[in-house]
Amino acid sequence: MAYIIAEPCINVKDKACVEVCPVDCIYEGETMLYIHPDECIDCEACVPECPVEAIFHEDNLPDEWKEFTALNAEESPKCPVINEKKDALEGESCNKAAKKH
Repeated sequence: MAYIIAEPCINVKDKACVEVCPVDCIYEGETMLYIHPDECIDCEACVPECPVEAIFHEDNLPDEWKEFTALNAEESPKCPVINEKKDALEGESCNKAAKKH
């Protein structure tokens, strides 16, 4: 099993999760981040770092986001690995997340 990055990450890409990942299994796509399921060691370090609560264990992924399991598996190998925090996007989702805190 692996952790999955789901819809709340779209147009946010905060990247706080990448600094705590001990195996560098997080990849950066155009609009969101992905976790490579074969590289994830299920350590859960990334979960509390995500300010928009976009990371879930595969077994706890909400039903409305089940397609993100396949999406993470398909897209992560196509994207560059990211292992240091960069600026988040400034999209509408990011602004909503900032207002929550």
